[in-house]
Amino acid sequence: MFTNPVVRTDAPDPQAIRVGDTWYLFHTNAGGRNVPVLTSRDLVDWTPAGDALPELPAWADAGKTWAPEAIELAPGRFALYYTVAGRESGRQCVGRAVASAPQGPYRDDSTGPLICQAELGGAIDASPFRDADGSLWLLWKNDGNAIGVDTWIWSQRLSDDGLRLVGEPTKLLKQTEPWEGTLIEGPFLHRQDGKLFLFFAANAYDRAEYAEGYAVCESPAGPCVKAPENPILKTNEVASGPGHASMVVKDGRNWLLYHAWPPGQEGTVDPGRQVWLDEVVWTDGKPVVKGPTAGPQLRP
Repeated sequence: MFTNPVVRTDAPDPQAIRVGDTWYLFHTNAGGRNVPVLTSRDLVDWTPAGDALPELPAWADAGKTWAPEAIELAPGRFALYYTVAGRESGRQCVGRAVASAPQGPYRDDSTGPLICQAELGGAIDASPFRDADGSLWLLWKNDGNAIGVDTWIWSQRLSDDGLRLVGEPTKLLKQTEPWEGTLIEGPFLHRQDGKLFLFFAANAYDRAEYAEGYAVCESPAGPCVKAPENPILKTNEVASGPGHASMVVKDGRNWLLYHAWPPGQEGTVDPGRQVWLDEVVWTDGKPVVKGPTAGPQLRP
């Protein structure tokens, strides 16, 4: 059995990948580390494993390294996509780094950001996705709420080596619903029983109104239609502002990793945004999150 949260320190925007028998979790900068990485054998007991990105590229400034996500491109080759402060633009931008081991150290040898979109507020929350046909995609959000414009979720093909964008980007979704407030963010794609689901968070990260929703997409380039039952994960008596999630699959079961504040402590750094783990079940082809749950649960 286990009880949430599974990481009780500040670990926002969690994403995890499995390599062999080990899970590797990455999250937004904390404790002086650019990209903190933790390891686990069971998704419940996590051990800090240092900084996955100990050195930033010359074009970036330290202190705001957000929402890192990793993907295994091939055996012994891993890519990390991360948000960082771009010195030239003065906005948040997306960078990419590579490593030969999942925990890093990742190295970004680029001479500039992969994506910036400074005129749209910057670019944040990059999420890689490999579709069933082997194609590689990157999703991200323009940080429009930083300058008072729309926030769009964008999608674009990646080169096979994961280092370059190919073709043109596509706009998938923007904020349109009352529960979303002025923004949507934190996208990721998940294919279940042949259907493609786009999950996203919405509203202000430091408020109880922050929550998670989803859309169904025809392809990684869209079009996508939001679910009418959104949000599917929201504040309750045990967790506040749950969201910016990622999906993990273990032994045929789906689990959502996400962050949440202790109720009444929104916006604090101690303990800050802790990591929660709750099962996702599929009812009539739709995802249902069994959480936030603070009571005892069977381990994954």
